[in-house]
Amino acid sequence: MNLAIVDVGCGNIGSVAIAFERFGLTPRTTSDPAEIAVADKVILPGVGAAGYAMDEIRARGLVEPLRALTQPVLGICLGMQLLFEASDEEETDCLGIVAGRVRRLDPAPGRPVPHMGWSKLAVDDPAIGLADGDYVYFAHSFACDPVPETVATAAYGRPIPAVIRQGNWWGAQFHPERSGPAGARFLEAFLAS
Repeated sequence: MNLAIVDVGCGNIGSVAIAFERFGLTPRTTSDPAEIAVADKVILPGVGAAGYAMDEIRARGLVEPLRALTQPVLGICLGMQLLFEASDEEETDCLGIVAGRVRRLDPAPGRPVPHMGWSKLAVDDPAIGLADGDYVYFAHSFACDPVPETVATAAYGRPIPAVIRQGNWWGAQFHPERSGPAGARFLEAFLAS
């Protein structure tokens, strides 16, 4: 399987690559639109700021090539947020693949921001390899609002879409590469899609 990890100059590329290597794959990290277009599966990783990541996507000429992808694509953490229309983080226009907006999480006593740690999921679609009650690892300060494409949710002051699916587009707000057996099952389900 030809698996491309999109290099946008930031993110958790190394840990994502290692997660897929556990399945016997050798992912290719690239920002070449032609290589991304012919990959069987594409990963849009993310750790960082929405504004910087979108500036890098634009500078590398990747906006339209990413929007045009028809093979399965998985956005992880910031990568999922970039699939939406816009983010409150630096008032950023994103890729606009999924309708909706990403907003900052609200801190509260016992609920600091960033949200870093394990949270329990409520799962609406078992085809994503996850089940109700699974715990997965989050590290984020922003999250999208609930959308019709939400197939798994966590609670952190408000409902947090943990997984979205829209056609060939998958998004995980959590970090499957750091979420143990549950994360591995999720990645297996994506690879099988």
